[in-house]
Amino acid sequence: MTAARALPLAAAGHCTRDSLRGGSRVGLRLLSGLLLCSLAACSSAPTNHGEVKGENFHSRELLQSDSNRMATLAMKENLESLFLIMDKLYRRNPAEWKKTASSREAAMAYVRIAVMERQPWHELQDKRDVAALSLALQPGFAGDRVAAFVHAAADMLITAHGGRTRFTLIDGLDPQLVFNAARNLEIANWILNSRKALDGKPLLLSNQMAEEVRNLSFEREMGKIIGRLDLVADYTTERYRRSVIGYAQGLLAGPFMQFLPVR
Repeated sequence: MTAARALPLAAAGHCTRDSLRGGSRVGLRLLSGLLLCSLAACSSAPTNHGEVKGENFHSRELLQSDSNRMATLAMKENLESLFLIMDKLYRRNPAEWKKTASSREAAMAYVRIAVMERQPWHELQDKRDVAALSLALQPGFAGDRVAAFVHAAADMLITAHGGRTRFTLIDGLDPQLVFNAARNLEIANWILNSRKALDGKPLLLSNQMAEEVRNLSFEREMGKIIGRLDLVADYTTERYRRSVIGYAQGLLAGPFMQFLPVR
C-alpha cells in the first residue's frame, strides 16, 4: 500500500475511533443523568397520608370484649362520617342551614348535640329512625332538609344498634338490624340522588358530576358507613355462629378428653 493511500485510510480510522469514543461519552452522560434522576426520585420524601392512632385507655374498656370494642369504634366513625356529610351538604346547600341557625357552624353544633343526646328534631314531628328518614326525604319537606336527613339517619343507626353508641359485655347486637340499617342508607342515598323537590330541583345538591369538576366525596362517605355496617353485621353473625360451633365441639370432644388413670 502506498503512502498516498495509507494516509486517507488512517485518517478515516482515526475519525471512526473518535466518533465511537464521542458516542460512548454521550451515552455514559445520558446513563449517568438517568441514574441521578432515579436516585433523586427515590430519595424524595413520600407524601404524608396520616397514620393510624388508637384512643387513650379508659377504664370502661375493661367491660368490653373485642367485638364490643369493634362495634363501639364503628359506631363512632359512622356518626363522624354523618357529621362530615352534614358539613359537605351545608356547603353545597347554604339555604338549608339558614333555616336552623345564623351560621353553618352553629347549625352543625345543634344537630350534633341533638344526635349525641338522643333529642328529637323539632322539624321531624317527633318521628324517629326510618319514619323520620322518610319524612326528611319527602318532596314537600319545608324545613332544614340537611339537618333532618342527618339527624334521622343517625337516629336510625343508633336504633339499629339497640339504642346505644357504646357496647359492653352485657350488650348484644342483632346483626340483621345492623344489616337493615346499611340497606336503608343505600335506599336513602338513591332517593337523595334521584328524587326531585316540588319545584323540580334536586332534594339536595350532593355529588357533582360536571365535565370540568367531579366531586364524589358525599358518595364516598356514604360508602364508608355502609361498609362498616356490613362488616359489623357479618362479624356479629360469625361470632354467634362460632359460639354455637364451639359449644358443639365441646360436647362432642368431652368423652374423649378425660384424664386417664395413672395408678
